[in-house]
Amino acid sequence: MPLTTLPSLSMRTRRSDPAGFARAIGESYVQFGFAIVADHGLDRETISRALDATKAFFALPDAVKKRYHVPGGAGQRGYIPFGVEAAKGASKVDLKEFWHVGRELPDSHRYRPFMPANLWPEEIPNFKRDVYALYQALDALGTELLRSIALFLNLREDFFDDAVRDGNSVLRLLHYPPVPADPDGIRAEAHEDINAITLLLGAEEAGLQLLTREGRWIDVAPPEGALVVNMGDMLQRLTNHVLPSTTHRVRNPAAERAHLPRYSIPFFLHFAPDYRIETLPSCITPDNPNRYPTPITAQEFLLERLREIRLA
Repeated sequence: MPLTTLPSLSMRTRRSDPAGFARAIGESYVQFGFAIVADHGLDRETISRALDATKAFFALPDAVKKRYHVPGGAGQRGYIPFGVEAAKGASKVDLKEFWHVGRELPDSHRYRPFMPANLWPEEIPNFKRDVYALYQALDALGTELLRSIALFLNLREDFFDDAVRDGNSVLRLLHYPPVPADPDGIRAEAHEDINAITLLLGAEEAGLQLLTREGRWIDVAPPEGALVVNMGDMLQRLTNHVLPSTTHRVRNPAAERAHLPRYSIPFFLHFAPDYRIETLPSCITPDNPNRYPTPITAQEFLLERLREIRLA
């Protein structure tokens, strides 16, 4: 019988038994494309301050928020208004608004042409300090988790370190407003993520579901404080689908909770813009021939997908 519940893994195991943790998280990804990670060590106050900043921004009047929208910016920084983003192939837009924060880089950095400067809302004191502190913490944790993924793939533990150092990673502050009685769509239609891996805070509130290989939607319900970490399309492509990027969605709440907003904070860990996504030789076998014989850079892949979801 197929599993229908994701196991909860502990980062304490990663630090005491790296090989055992790598095997467990890899098996979770092979089965689900998702993993639940508890005991991650992220500072609770850092998370709380970033969430407070998120709620404060989305409580601002629409006219104020829209001052931070960047027309033609492909949604890479600042505010993306309600009703803009849609899943690939979807006929309706998602019922959400969000804010994007990227990596802080000096103007002279070689990746500056690919990674625009951040915007910071002046109406929210300490927004930059509190939100970017969480960005940095999730960036470090994501790199650590990629080391476990590398071990599972029988690669050097540091295989991904250079690939994501100064990578085009994005922290998304997400607000799903209360849902009307007759909504035109759902909070987030079925989709896959673009990036390498996604680290998600705030999934304790019901709504997140993944689509199993057997075609069943199952709830992703982490214990309080745990992270949900899922594969993205870039890593799926690199591993020739050994690690699948699983379709997931955020369904609308039950009627008794429809009046409540939902907040979550995903961190989309990206490779550096010039990283070549070229199928790992170890992931090519007679039973799993190379699906992607032509390499692509992470930047080329990103732009292709941004066009598909109506941000570019």
